Amino acid sequence: MNPAILFGAGTMIAWGFWIVFGDVASNTIDPETAAFLSYLTATAVTGLYVLVSDASFAVTHRGLVFSAVAGVAAAVGVVSTFVGVTVGSTAVVSTIGGMYFVTAAVISVAALGEPLSLQKAAGIGLALVAIVVINQ
Repeated sequence: MNPAILFGAGTMIAWGFWIVFGDVASNTIDPETAAFLSYLTATAVTGLYVLVSDASFAVTHRGLVFSAVAGVAAAVGVVSTFVGVTVGSTAVVSTIGGMYFVTAAVISVAALGEPLSLQKAAGIGLALVAIVVINQ
């Protein structure tokens, strides 16, 4: 099996569990606190994985900066998700949140110079239609 498909499936399944359990946590304790505890646990588990894997501890300035920016984006995303599921439907929040690939596609074209193909444009357009449809 293609490793990208395997890891993509792992991502899909993990994020599905994350949002469902995050919903339960956010309806049990303050959603901001639940978000913090979720990512605190994620940090510990990821740190343990780095220690037991063959991951390199070499860090470049560029890698550090972009990792930090990614962390800020993740923090905004987790708080938005956990608060969102307390004020609205988990199905709506998770579906719209799952459209993060639209943001990634736009950034990759605008900032990283990736070409905008007809397929990418169509996919982005269909994703936006899906957001409208799910909110009806």
